[in-house]
Amino acid sequence: MLEGLCLSAGLGTPRAPPGEAGGGVWGEGRLSVSAESAATVTWSRMKRKTTNSGLEVLAVQRVSKAQAWQRAGRAGREDAGICYRLYTEQEFDNLIPMTVPEIQRCNLAGVMLQLMALGIPDVMNFDFMSKPSPETVRSAVEHLELLGALERKDGQVLLTALGKKMASFPLEPRYAKTILVSPDFCCSEEILSIVSLLSVDTVLYNPPARREEVLAARKKFTSSEGDHMTLLNIYRAFKKVSGNKEWCRENFVNSRNMGLVKEVQAQLREICLKLNLKLVSCGVDTGNIRHCLAHGMFISAAELQPDGSYLALDSHQAVAIHPSSVLFQAKPAYVVFNELLHTSRCYMRDLCLVDADWLLDAAPEYFGRKLHITRS
Repeated sequence: MLEGLCLSAGLGTPRAPPGEAGGGVWGEGRLSVSAESAATVTWSRMKRKTTNSGLEVLAVQRVSKAQAWQRAGRAGREDAGICYRLYTEQEFDNLIPMTVPEIQRCNLAGVMLQLMALGIPDVMNFDFMSKPSPETVRSAVEHLELLGALERKDGQVLLTALGKKMASFPLEPRYAKTILVSPDFCCSEEILSIVSLLSVDTVLYNPPARREEVLAARKKFTSSEGDHMTLLNIYRAFKKVSGNKEWCRENFVNSRNMGLVKEVQAQLREICLKLNLKLVSCGVDTGNIRHCLAHGMFISAAELQPDGSYLALDSHQAVAIHPSSVLFQAKPAYVVFNELLHTSRCYMRDLCLVDADWLLDAAPEYFGRKLHITRS
């Protein structure tokens, strides 16, 4: 039997089982593995991105009928086959006919930034083939305004000097902004490493049968300042041993994905040099790194509430720290996070401890309305 696995973007690296031949074909939110003579396919549900809350959330959603039939076709490419669907026929009949286009369910900030950089006039009314809602377009423009990439003059939306530089990076606008402000915090080398680590599939793997070994191996890299600092510690150790594969196995690090991190970092470094950005390191002063992350990722910030829960400041949505985070047992007053994962609860993944003052400094007017600062 060959299984069609459903993986969220960023939640794992698509791999065929050891010893099996097969070519991986994957895109956002899904993975299919094709092998010659495959006659049986198991297919369930998939995870998708949604913007219902104002923030991008990885949420479990039903496939469409078109997707279900497309996957079933993998069982009969060379001969008659069987597709096992892990839901009832009645559920299948209730599925939507076609998949909602990605542009209608994801954050458009990066798209709008690139359109502006191309000199497209009146981006607010751009004629998309699959038109997103006006609210989604307006939200994306407001997002870019908060980051300082756009400004309004005489009723027009214009690209700022910072926005032009942000558009040079093939990254989410918040990551591009973080890189561009990093020289001000003397930590551009560290920020390039962190952004590169966040731009590939996870560099860690956690075999369930070896959980205690994994925890023991990770302990020496764990930082009380959050997941970004922990990942940076692992990457520094990886470089120190020159990517030794035995070291990777001992520490449950995916050497292939670490290699991709190095490639991404080299590309980002080249862009930085073209923009004449000063590449400096802060050494052991991780406070500068966290301060910089707060300036670039402030829209993805959450605040601890009196009852011990967290509230995403942008959307006022109740969120929680994901169990995989090094901050899971901690209760920091303010954090910034990389993404939201919606299962039984809405979880924040990849967190960094930040100060409220840093958030206020990054966007004074915005956080003046949203922060509830309590001082001991």
